Amino acid sequence: MAGQHPHRAGHGFADVNGPLLAVRFLTRLPLPHSVPDEGDFARAFPWFPLAGLPVGLCLVAAFFVGSMVDPWVAACVGLASWIFFTGALHLDGLGDIADAAGASHADKSRLSQVLADPHIGSFGVVAIVQQCLAKLVLLHALAAPGVTLSAPALILVPMIARTAPLGWALVLPPLHKGLGTLFGAAVRWRDIAAWAALLLSASVLVAPALLIAPVVAWGWGLWLRRRLGGISGDGHGAGIELVETALLLALVLAR
Repeated sequence: MAGQHPHRAGHGFADVNGPLLAVRFLTRLPLPHSVPDEGDFARAFPWFPLAGLPVGLCLVAAFFVGSMVDPWVAACVGLASWIFFTGALHLDGLGDIADAAGASHADKSRLSQVLADPHIGSFGVVAIVQQCLAKLVLLHALAAPGVTLSAPALILVPMIARTAPLGWALVLPPLHKGLGTLFGAAVRWRDIAAWAALLLSASVLVAPALLIAPVVAWGWGLWLRRRLGGISGDGHGAGIELVETALLLALVLAR
């Protein structure tokens, strides 16, 4: 209910509003809009992996339509769909983390200041461009003639990537009061176990290469802990982007 504290809000798999809230927060799909409160974020967070399903479906549709024309067209429209339906939300987080990491290299005290700055710097621009180029090239490789790629494998990529934040929220301290704090209060180990069992089982059946995801997620969490000291909303967004790219690379190497 509106105004409910995240520690007391109904969350997890028992909350029927969670899936809709998660999809509304993480995508640009035309769903009923309202101003979210802390309780909404708490209810949505355990369902973030499900929000990857419509993203994956839109990606697959664009990718396979584009592949009827040319591998580069498939890669371009697939990437455009990916960015459009997520509203570049996670790319924004990647840019912010890159700026903060770069600016605080010699002065740790600047970390919070840079993360709070709405403007993007040179580190952020480079990181976003590199990320988009990486996804473009990897999608092209998956669309190349002679490469067999199943639609379920591509759909699993954004779903698995959105499972990782559940773990980061539990094991990493929040950098500041905000989404990181809310997410840590909203998720439980049983939520992670349920999603991990479901998606890793699906990976075994569809694309075993995707089983690399826990290692990549652990690596990002370790980097955040050592370099930044904890997790924030930007750290979640950046991590989702990097896990997605790593999973695409795994699919390419396993082709």
